[in-house]
Amino acid sequence: MYSGTQLFLIYSGLFFAAVMFSLLINSLFMRFSRTLGSREPDAALIRWSASHKPAFGGIAFFIVFLGAFAVNGAFFPKNSAAWQPELFGLIAATCVGFLVGLADDAYNTRPLLKLFAQIVCALVLILSGTYIRIFDTLWVDQLITVVWVVGIMNAINMLDNMDAISTVVSIMILVGALTVHLVNGAMESIQVVLLVGTIAALCGFLFYNWNPSRMFMGDTGSQFLGVYLAYVGIVYFWNGQAASGAHEPWRQAVSALIMFILPIVDTTTVTINRIMKGGSPFVGGRDHTTHHLSYAGLSDGQVALTFAALGAVSVFLNFVQLRFIPAWNNLYTALFVLYALLLFGILFGMTHRKGRSKNDA
Repeated sequence: MYSGTQLFLIYSGLFFAAVMFSLLINSLFMRFSRTLGSREPDAALIRWSASHKPAFGGIAFFIVFLGAFAVNGAFFPKNSAAWQPELFGLIAATCVGFLVGLADDAYNTRPLLKLFAQIVCALVLILSGTYIRIFDTLWVDQLITVVWVVGIMNAINMLDNMDAISTVVSIMILVGALTVHLVNGAMESIQVVLLVGTIAALCGFLFYNWNPSRMFMGDTGSQFLGVYLAYVGIVYFWNGQAASGAHEPWRQAVSALIMFILPIVDTTTVTINRIMKGGSPFVGGRDHTTHHLSYAGLSDGQVALTFAALGAVSVFLNFVQLRFIPAWNNLYTALFVLYALLLFGILFGMTHRKGRSKNDA
């Protein structure tokens, strides 16, 4: 059992080491490789960035993530069980996500193959014991889990449409999960090690991904992050409990909605708009909520800061419901859902304002 000061030093050291390692790995990739993920322009695919940059930020994410598993035993040997099915499932699912993302960056795989791999990730998590627990009917919970995992993997991928957006949004979601540990006082855990390590890897990558970026995370990063964030969403938000330990489905659903509001709103907005125009939601374009903030006059860096601030609001709201709402009722559901609808309305409305797009500039 470590003291609070010792835990602070351990996690501070882990965070600093992981940031330095992420910076080093990405620096080496920048020096020795300029092609992975920098495919030739596709006439059917419209990208925000006019230049083609290496897309291997996800490789550093995955290396640090696996490294966090490795060092956990050194930090907390008494808490390191020899066999933990849920963690084994997490490793397997993130490996599948990482590999399919790497294949897509290198070879531009078919959408159906990517969808199949995403469903496999969901099934691996379910079989290892990680699934949403809301209803009394098991198959309904498991079906919702498949939809959640596939949806988040695609949402994070779609949100990676402008410098630093997916990175800052992912950091805020993980910080929100870390807040759950801080509120509950459960800091000696491999889950905390994984959260701190992944946040540090993202911070190191952000140095190269901030506008004007020199590197993208690519599908390698977005698919790995999609799996891990979906797992985090299930463990900390969908299946989270109040301090009393009561089972409160509406609290759980609202918590997941608030923490993942930005990828949910962006994906929903793009899907609705493209279907209304008779297009495919899965073909890239310059019609995301982030792009429309840019059309409204914000710089790319300001758009990233806006999304980081909105993510910080989600972290704050989640902290409030954890710390100050012991018993959930319909009023709290209405207030939190109203915030989500307000944010959706503002960002969705931005996509329908008249203005000149980047294509017209």
